[in-house]
Amino acid sequence: MSDVYAEPTTEAFQAGPATLARYTTLRLGGPAARLETATNAEEIVQKVQEAEARDEGVLILAGGSNVVIGDQGFPGTVVLIRSRGFRVVAEDPDTVTVRVEAGERWDDLVAATIERGWSGLECLSGVPGSAGATPIQNVGAYGQEVAETIMAVEAYDRTHGEIVRLAAADCGFAYRGSIFKYSDRWVVLSVDFRLARSPLSTPVRYAELARALGVEVGDRVPLVDARATVLRLRAGKGMVLDPADPDTWSVGSFFTNPVLEREAYELLRERAADLGEPPSWLGAGDVVKVSAAWLIDKAGFGKGHVGPDGVAISSKHTLALTNRSGTAPTAALIALARQIRDAVEDRFAVTLHPEPVLINCTI
Repeated sequence: MSDVYAEPTTEAFQAGPATLARYTTLRLGGPAARLETATNAEEIVQKVQEAEARDEGVLILAGGSNVVIGDQGFPGTVVLIRSRGFRVVAEDPDTVTVRVEAGERWDDLVAATIERGWSGLECLSGVPGSAGATPIQNVGAYGQEVAETIMAVEAYDRTHGEIVRLAAADCGFAYRGSIFKYSDRWVVLSVDFRLARSPLSTPVRYAELARALGVEVGDRVPLVDARATVLRLRAGKGMVLDPADPDTWSVGSFFTNPVLEREAYELLRERAADLGEPPSWLGAGDVVKVSAAWLIDKAGFGKGHVGPDGVAISSKHTLALTNRSGTAPTAALIALARQIRDAVEDRFAVTLHPEPVLINCTI
């Protein structure tokens, strides 16, 4: 079964006591056969081992900001990750290495690093989830990815029954991916981040962020300014969780930006000739990353598009699929995602892939 990590941001949400909807930002998900809570690394390993001894599947869940759980729920043991805290494990005049427990709230960590004058995570402000989720997804936003600062990941290796520390080079980091994603083998316990001692951000790479800050791409700005601006931009797109705003009842971007070989990109340009040049970015090896939001919009699914049974595209961001009613079934969200994927493929010959992990459901 899949191991999934995210932050417990919706535990106050009143869903049925046995459903996983209360632990996901989409407010979706059926019942768990067994629900366990682990408050430290030792308990995480223990709960996983106990489930394995019972010959049960295991779902690792720190809150559900990057997971879609089917209406049938999960037939095995769900381990809720509630480990907290971080500490300095190495430092020199220019850098500090921080070891962060898997269940530590990500945005709390980012705020703490900025307060201490540590640079490297500021553009990831406002990202929902836990520290343990970040290497799995290789979380990125506004020009930063965690792969740039991760030094090592401590994980429980279920295949060999041992705790290991994997160097960043062994984590297989890629665009929104790693060796941990879609794998049952690894259970992340903690993550080491190496950050610069600096009151200034890393060089701003993202054009939208640079414009909002009033600087040029490549400039550096005070950490507090970078954080405040990123939070403002994210909130404007419905990407900062808000219990009062149904546009934020989502998993953020539902689809990843397609990465196309040159031939596929040229075919897209031909098919989109009547719509203008598709927004794109040249990647390594002559591949081209294309805006999924643009493809979705031009395929006829704009902001606010209403789907079946109370689901909808966010009115603030085309990439966010929301449980706007708060009572929709997962099947309705999956149906909307399937409609979008099929329409984009029919119109542009480009296949969209979901960014969240899908549990007991598929598009």
